[in-house]
Amino acid sequence: MSHVFEGYERQYCELSANLSKKCTSASLLAGEQKKQKILEVKAGLDDADALIRKMDLEARSLPPNVKAILLAKLREYRTDLNNLKAEVKRILSINPNHAARDELLESGMVDAMMVAADQRGRLLMSTEKLNQSSDRIRESRKVMLETEDLGVSILQDLHQQRQSLLHAHNTLHGVDDNISRSKKILTNMSRRMSRNKWIIGSIIAVLVLAIILILYFKLTH
Repeated sequence: MSHVFEGYERQYCELSANLSKKCTSASLLAGEQKKQKILEVKAGLDDADALIRKMDLEARSLPPNVKAILLAKLREYRTDLNNLKAEVKRILSINPNHAARDELLESGMVDAMMVAADQRGRLLMSTEKLNQSSDRIRESRKVMLETEDLGVSILQDLHQQRQSLLHAHNTLHGVDDNISRSKKILTNMSRRMSRNKWIIGSIIAVLVLAIILILYFKLTH
């Protein structure tokens, strides 16, 4: 919801409750005091009209789903304002000759005006609660976005760690292959050394045998 609209709305609700009280006071006054109070009410009605026009312009500049809700509110506020204007006209149209009748109806009208003022007060409280709920929703959405960003960051870190582990695994696999090849080479070298030992041993044995035979023939002849 628009903060601008909420500001206008809060001002209107406060002004409407104040005008309702002034209308109640004006209906109980007479003479110059009554005229002065009516002038104050009319000035307040002009301000209320201006606030409703501002709210209308602001509401129409918002997305369709939000605009529909705000325009529905505006219809209620316009009805409320029209009721106030009708009340002012009624107060102005009171005939002094009907004073006796007005005195009989006065208590009932005061009660009705007090009920209207109470209703406007409850409307203001409902608006405040709605604004508080909107603030809580915005805070929750902010926390959700921050949590989402944190989750994305964690996933990116995990992806990087996975890539590092895969690289390390590939490196270890290459080292393992090299060790296997080295083991095979050392095994072949060991076999060749063993075979060479047997060959050298055989040659030495043959040479020793030959030397013994030569010495034998020399000594016997």
